[in-house]
Amino acid sequence: MEDMKDIQWFPGHMAKTRRMIAKSLPLVDAAAELLDARLPLSSRNPELAKLTGKKPRLIILNKADIADPAVTQQWMQYFQKTGCAVITADSKAGKGVKQFAPALRTLLKERLAQYAAKGMKGRPIRVMILGIPNVGKSSLINRLAGGKRAKAEDRAGVTRTQQWIKTTDGVELLDTPGVLWPKLDDQDVAVRLAMTGAVRDDILDKEALAARLMTLLHERYPQALADRYKIAPETEGAGYELLEQMAKNRGMLLSGGVPNTERAAITLLDEFRGAKLGRISLEKPF
Repeated sequence: MEDMKDIQWFPGHMAKTRRMIAKSLPLVDAAAELLDARLPLSSRNPELAKLTGKKPRLIILNKADIADPAVTQQWMQYFQKTGCAVITADSKAGKGVKQFAPALRTLLKERLAQYAAKGMKGRPIRVMILGIPNVGKSSLINRLAGGKRAKAEDRAGVTRTQQWIKTTDGVELLDTPGVLWPKLDDQDVAVRLAMTGAVRDDILDKEALAARLMTLLHERYPQALADRYKIAPETEGAGYELLEQMAKNRGMLLSGGVPNTERAAITLLDEFRGAKLGRISLEKPF
């Protein structure tokens, strides 16, 4: 598979977005960061922690409906220990979205009390929404705003490419462009992102990627492979060997009975991303 650490992620765009975030932080009470519950660390841009500094943070483990619930619970505990508030959600279906405002009010309890003491009781909570592309930011914002995204407002310190959006719960959201890295230095992070479809497939070797996914599934979720592709948990081998076995079991054969591993790879990636293999997490906190 192509070495993905050298794939550039629009460095100019990243620099511009970083400037936007830094400039707008004084306008918000907290930062809410969306992560993919299947791979919270890999879907988290480490630059965001530096940019937001000591600003109170709410972590939203999105797509929790297709992640391993036991592993998601471990991730919740992990982030809570870092001082962040944490909720789980399926923003596409709207599940968990109602936790958003109450979680913010708990996180900002002291600050809200200070506002009330100054005669500003009922002042909207202002929150910056952060996350990498395709993690579900738009779906979450649309759910919180009742399906109608507000137009950008002319407000001091906010650039035209950001939007203030009012929710139905007395919260004002500051939407920001999705933030990726100038380049990915960690090969394992890049591979995990690619497995979920966060990296364009046309720059990847699909068979190599699917082989890596097969190995991970065989080690951590062998029953999922048994149920879906009739690959027994005790089957020896990994990677391409398992991909060949899947192709044989599914009747994906070329002339001469040769396993069509390319077709099997495409099927595996599509079915994993479509959650047809069940609820699976790609990384654990410990």
